[in-house]
Amino acid sequence: MTTDRPARDRSRRSADAKPLLEISRLSVDFRLDTSVVHAVQDVSLHVHAGETLAVVGESGSGKSATALSVLGLNPTPPCVYAGGEILFDGRDMLKLSEKELGAIRGRDIAMVFQDPMTCLDPLQRVGAQVAEVLRHHTGVSRAEAREAALAAMDEVGIPDPALRYRQYPHELSGGLRQRVMIATALVGRPRVLIADEPTTALDVTVQRQILDLLVTLQHKHGMAVVLITHDLAVVAETADRAVVMNKGKVVESGDVVDVFDRPADDYTRRLLAATPRLEAV
Repeated sequence: MTTDRPARDRSRRSADAKPLLEISRLSVDFRLDTSVVHAVQDVSLHVHAGETLAVVGESGSGKSATALSVLGLNPTPPCVYAGGEILFDGRDMLKLSEKELGAIRGRDIAMVFQDPMTCLDPLQRVGAQVAEVLRHHTGVSRAEAREAALAAMDEVGIPDPALRYRQYPHELSGGLRQRVMIATALVGRPRVLIADEPTTALDVTVQRQILDLLVTLQHKHGMAVVLITHDLAVVAETADRAVVMNKGKVVESGDVVDVFDRPADDYTRRLLAATPRLEAV
């Protein structure tokens, strides 16, 4: 699989700029009653402001466990952070208290989860869930939060935001629910957006809309984006750099063109070979 993309403009960051988010030698275990699962083993990666880093691998490779570690969202127990550090603006996220993490979640670092139907509160109107982020982090009035939520819902392409604001998650299509999740993540203007399989279970047309939306909003706001996915076609079209994971470890990383056109690891080559091609259909 080769990439057919124009050269990307890297003028947004200097070669020696410090990463906005840096994971160094992270190890995550899940300690069960009868066994220990080493879900993440000595993983290192980083992302700069304005850059898209794709973390690629099959299910169970440790992608989501790594992403959830950034915000301390793995369930503890059974999760144990066995080693390493996660630096954001020079602070080790693994050493922060729950209160300190709560001040960062949704404000400085936000996450779009795989399945909006299970992440959105089914008993709360979707607009209130978007507005809640601002109410929690800024203390603005209910009316101000509502106006900001409506603006965020409009920005992510939700038609008739005032109507959708009053609806419940089950009243929306899968694509609209995903847009609500993105609006919830972006309303606080985060510096880092982690998107964990943001187009799972969506049809091809909606997938394209969601991905184009993320790219547009990234360029508009200068966010760093960490894209967790198993879809190599998505990576080829949207990412600047790629990290390939297998069995909890990083097996390859680098510029996305280099990784795709000149893969150094056999696992990466097998992933690329397994990608469907139009001419093979």
